[in-house]
Amino acid sequence: MGVLTLYNHSNFQCFSMRILFSVLSFFVLPNLLLAQAKTSKLDIVHLTGDAYVYSTYHEYKGNLISSNSVYLLTSEGAVLFDTPWDSTQFQPLLDSIKIKHGKDVVLCIATHSHEDRTGGLEYYRQKGIKTYTTRQTDQISQVKHEKRAEYLLKKDSTFQVGQYQFQTFYPGPGHTPDNIVIWVNKNKILYGGCFVKSTEASDLGNLADANVAAWPKSIKKVQQRFKHPKFVIPGHQGWSSTQSLQHTLKLIESYQKSKHQ
Repeated sequence: MGVLTLYNHSNFQCFSMRILFSVLSFFVLPNLLLAQAKTSKLDIVHLTGDAYVYSTYHEYKGNLISSNSVYLLTSEGAVLFDTPWDSTQFQPLLDSIKIKHGKDVVLCIATHSHEDRTGGLEYYRQKGIKTYTTRQTDQISQVKHEKRAEYLLKKDSTFQVGQYQFQTFYPGPGHTPDNIVIWVNKNKILYGGCFVKSTEASDLGNLADANVAAWPKSIKKVQQRFKHPKFVIPGHQGWSSTQSLQHTLKLIESYQKSKHQ
């Protein structure tokens, strides 16, 4: 005797809808999640210990570019290395740190005079946060009408905030005449800002204020002073590699060769 299979129309419709939903989920959901990720205005990623990398986004020459900065949690509050590039994220960053860690931001250091580093200085000063740049950065910011800090560093400085000590270092001109780096010795973090190019970078980026001829010497000073970093954070793109200083030298070499061809 043959097997007689009876199809219930409503059950068949439900079954068909489930298949359709599964197919759509397989193809559409990842794209939706990717689109959502691309439209995120503030990304926060744990780096190591009490250090986090936060990224904001800004349009540059028609492209949406990420800008990396760092915050460090201490027993006295959070410290920012540079400010968000996107002005709409000045307050959300403070809110996120408060909600996520129960900390207020107490100090902010900007590493050079461009807007992606100094943009939030005035906003944070008005919030009672101590803001710092070098005197050289302040002079450039004043001329270019960029935001300025409340306190000025006359020389390389060491900060002690809670249990953490970190130091600023001016290696010489590179991306800008005034670029500094920040070193957190406890975690061996070298925060390079835009002085250092990510290994993902294919060129030197914005050279409007750069001194390409002096940049290699400045890079080598950083390499000599802060040996064997466990983390090197560039101003833009990824930071998974510790070879960003070496990569920056290669990009400079390629740029110089192209100029002499």
